[in-house]
Amino acid sequence: MGAPTPRRGSDAVVADLDPPRVAVVDAVTRALAEDLLPLGDLTSALVPPASTATVAIVSRASGVVAGRACALEAFAQIDPSLDVAWSVPDGGRVEPGDRVAEVNGSLRSILTAERTVLNFLGHLSGVASLTRRYVDAVEAAWPATRILDTRKTTPGLRSLEKAAVRAGGGHNHRGGLSDAVLVKDNHLGGLSIAEAVARARELWPGRMVEVECDRPDQVDEAVVAGATVIMLDNMSLEEVASCVSGLRADGVGTLVEVSGRVSVDDAPRLAAAGADLISVGALTHSAPVLDLGFDLASSPAGKG
Repeated sequence: MGAPTPRRGSDAVVADLDPPRVAVVDAVTRALAEDLLPLGDLTSALVPPASTATVAIVSRASGVVAGRACALEAFAQIDPSLDVAWSVPDGGRVEPGDRVAEVNGSLRSILTAERTVLNFLGHLSGVASLTRRYVDAVEAAWPATRILDTRKTTPGLRSLEKAAVRAGGGHNHRGGLSDAVLVKDNHLGGLSIAEAVARARELWPGRMVEVECDRPDQVDEAVVAGATVIMLDNMSLEEVASCVSGLRADGVGTLVEVSGRVSVDDAPRLAAAGADLISVGALTHSAPVLDLGFDLASSPAGKG
């Protein structure tokens, strides 16, 4: 249901923090076209062609870095001759003043790439940083609970944002509608929970089947039907604790996911109440950007 992530509480980094290469190239290509069409960078064209510089990407706030692949791709598409030295990997923590990377080469090229690079890094690092806040809060209360994202992502950037969640120590829920079966309240307008689970098993044997439950009585129905995961949606802390207690008392090992406007303060209490999974749409739809900037580290050189 989720991809492997760095060990909680550490800055350990694994290879699967990177989003798919094809998604990175596509997103960066579209972003640069948005910035450069139809006439290119008019202002940077004022800079003498021979001018070179060293620019540092510096964090102005505390957080977790994500989006390196997009930044490197943007630099490469603008000017493959730019030399980029990366100091902090995806998943690494930064404090104000920390240097994330250094770029050497044509000043024109660096300036043209600047906003696209910072847009990707700021947004994706913001996702990673907010995710880390949830992960750290939950680990202090109940280390076994996993923080999940949702499909509430920016259109066209889902795989990038889900990679940023992994960089923050979180896990991924469904990447798309074909990944698993999730029976929600609107689906139940046309069939019962038992019918939905049975039909899902018939059509998609081996797939995860999750059932969203708005009321405690639906939990029993979903368990009897054979759901893989029970989602307790918008239930109170007391209701969550009661549902989990009842399931465990009956020896039911079905995974329990809690969802519905879960704040950083709510998360540890829900984890302590027994939630195996906590899904948070805010990780991707409401994460504030991490403030990063380009600092000119040396005077432009090579003026013709």
